[in-house]
Amino acid sequence: MSPSLELSKRSLLLLVLAALIVWFANLDYRKLTKPDEGRYAELSREMAVSGDWVTPRLNGIKYFEKPPLHYWAGAAAISIFGAREGAARLWSALTGAMGIVLAWYAGRRLMGPRAGLYAAAVLGSSLMYVVVAHLNTLDMGLTFFLFLALCAFLLAQRDQASRRENAIWMHVAWAATAGAVLSKGLVGIAIPGATLVLYTLVQRDWQRWRRLHLGSGVLLFFALAAPWFVLVSLRNPEFPWFFFVHEHLLRYTTQIHQRVEPWYYYVPMLIAGALPWTVVMADAVRRGWSAEPDRIFQARRFLLLWCGFVLAFFSASGSKLPPYILPLFPALALLCAGHLTTLPGRALGWQLAPMAVLTAAALVALPFVHTSGDTPVALIERYKPWLAAAALVGLVTAVWSVLLSFSRRVPAAVLTAGAGALLALQLMITGYESLSPSLSAYGIAQAVKPYLKPGIPFYSVATYDQTLDFYLERTLTLAGFRDELDYGLQQEPRLGIASVADWMQLWRQQPYALALMNKVTYDSLATSGFPMELIAHDHWRYVVKTP
Repeated sequence: MSPSLELSKRSLLLLVLAALIVWFANLDYRKLTKPDEGRYAELSREMAVSGDWVTPRLNGIKYFEKPPLHYWAGAAAISIFGAREGAARLWSALTGAMGIVLAWYAGRRLMGPRAGLYAAAVLGSSLMYVVVAHLNTLDMGLTFFLFLALCAFLLAQRDQASRRENAIWMHVAWAATAGAVLSKGLVGIAIPGATLVLYTLVQRDWQRWRRLHLGSGVLLFFALAAPWFVLVSLRNPEFPWFFFVHEHLLRYTTQIHQRVEPWYYYVPMLIAGALPWTVVMADAVRRGWSAEPDRIFQARRFLLLWCGFVLAFFSASGSKLPPYILPLFPALALLCAGHLTTLPGRALGWQLAPMAVLTAAALVALPFVHTSGDTPVALIERYKPWLAAAALVGLVTAVWSVLLSFSRRVPAAVLTAGAGALLALQLMITGYESLSPSLSAYGIAQAVKPYLKPGIPFYSVATYDQTLDFYLERTLTLAGFRDELDYGLQQEPRLGIASVADWMQLWRQQPYALALMNKVTYDSLATSGFPMELIAHDHWRYVVKTP
């Protein structure tokens, strides 16, 4: 080994250590935002406090929308580190980091050492992947297990895999599929299963089915995935219909969750989510269908079909949210890595150049941005320096990576672009804390804590802020509000109050109680002379106590 290569490896190790620090450093810095981060943190907190790891509860109410693996991981972290933001986000960040390591390993085994490095750099700096890895949602855990199943399948099916390697990796794939199902439900089966069927039909390659180890694989899958579903169904007979019919069939085929978007909704999400690699990925996809010479199993075509199915599957759904297409980004990173190993430096330079233009345009446009939905202008102004710093880092590193590309230093260009994008995105994510007074109930919780007394009623009237329970470390009684907790309240109606009118009557009978409401409800009650005393508020949350 040459001294220069040895030095390069030492430099790479330092880069990896720096990337890990940057990746995990801000998990505890930002307050949890509503609704998803607060919801999943509270589900985990209640699981940790109650000791019931079978029946998930949100605000003390049965919550069967998703399987429990994310809640289990969050509850374990909260049990160890306490009810804090970093513990709630740890599983997302950890599975995100493991996905990057997996991209390196799979890329290296399938396409060579340089491809492994490129796959890790691309995945670890793609906008949507980095952002979702630092949010407390279910999507990153699902993505990791799906990616593990995909990589294990590719390693098992490659032409040079021995019988023993095939058996080992296919059982890893079956176990990972069980993890995906426990992370977010039947989509964990749908994506790998449909991709395999598509590949078989397109390639007419029936040999794959003889190398799946179906018998032992299915047994392993059910041994890992089934016990919780059986146990929760035994304890809650209403679970199977709600989970499998309402939350899968009806959620996908109808507009029951009112997340209706046009069929092309994910196209701009994909374009933006792939930054700074959008053009590189597009070129990799364009060239990816060509047959791999002297190979029976066409891994690149399988990756393309995986990406195509994920995009089509969620585009056809009646319920759409941006992170749903996250599982296609690791597959795109592998495709992109293989493409980068053959891409000339000048071509890479031209494909990275749009990022320099985009970040320069963002710097110019930033002073003219003043509003963002219901967020107060003052908070937007506090966030702007972070955005400016992120854009500046992005601009400098994008220009640098372009110059390196034109100098034919492709590995250095890829690492520079990846490191710069990761640092810029982490600046954006960290600075998002500037908006927390609007997006989190942390401030209200601190203001309210002096008024809390053991066992007193605390009502949430015609609203529900998913982050408040977590920061108060207690549940609230919902009054005139059901939304996502409707099904749980149908099973245990005693846990809620049916209407605001019923709450008003009960409130007058309470010697001491607190209530959360939005500004519209507060103004209406205050105008009517309803007996209450304001103790804390922000631009839309109002907390009152009995007079």
